[in-house]
Amino acid sequence: MKKFLLLGMAAILAGCGGGSVASTNLFGQTLSQQRSDGDVSFDPVSSTFTIALATSTGNVIFGINDAVPDPNSVEFRAFLDFPLDGSNGGDAIPLSATIVSADIEVFVSRVDFASTVPTLLDLVTYDPVAGPASADYINPTPLAFRSLDFFGTDAGNFVRIDVTSLMVEAQRRGLRNFQVRFLLDFVPGAAGLVTLADAGTGTAPLLTVEYF
Repeated sequence: MKKFLLLGMAAILAGCGGGSVASTNLFGQTLSQQRSDGDVSFDPVSSTFTIALATSTGNVIFGINDAVPDPNSVEFRAFLDFPLDGSNGGDAIPLSATIVSADIEVFVSRVDFASTVPTLLDLVTYDPVAGPASADYINPTPLAFRSLDFFGTDAGNFVRIDVTSLMVEAQRRGLRNFQVRFLLDFVPGAAGLVTLADAGTGTAPLLTVEYF
């Protein structure tokens, strides 16, 4: 079971002329806020959006519900919300912090239709009270993004994702919630549907930040 790290000042010792120095870097962790997590799907045939909150499903889904790229396939986009002010019982990350590194750990429940799923991870903002809406699905301008791949072999395992550049941008903008959107990166031939667990402290998405 995934557990929180012992938080606070990191006592990292490094040899230096026979002595040692202690790092002043701090570490903070927070689970995603399940009531604000969810996925939004779009059916191009009926031109309708469907919103599913993680509180009801226990997971979030992104990708296309098909084995081959098809303009008529239903597409899902997943949203995770990590409060940075400690309001959900996690650690607060000061707005004055300088970010050294940040990562998200997610538990991959399933990978369907493809052995490799090219993925975009966007830094976004949406209403943390209402959760994601159809407008958040189609928002064309993320604040920052990075690309990565999920693999069929990830199913049943934790995956750690480096989000340092996104966290730096969130701090620069003074955001009190670190919110991300997962979607399929539509490179040629891209397909696949990924399910991420989002229920309970054992498999819930976890943000870890190193800062000073």
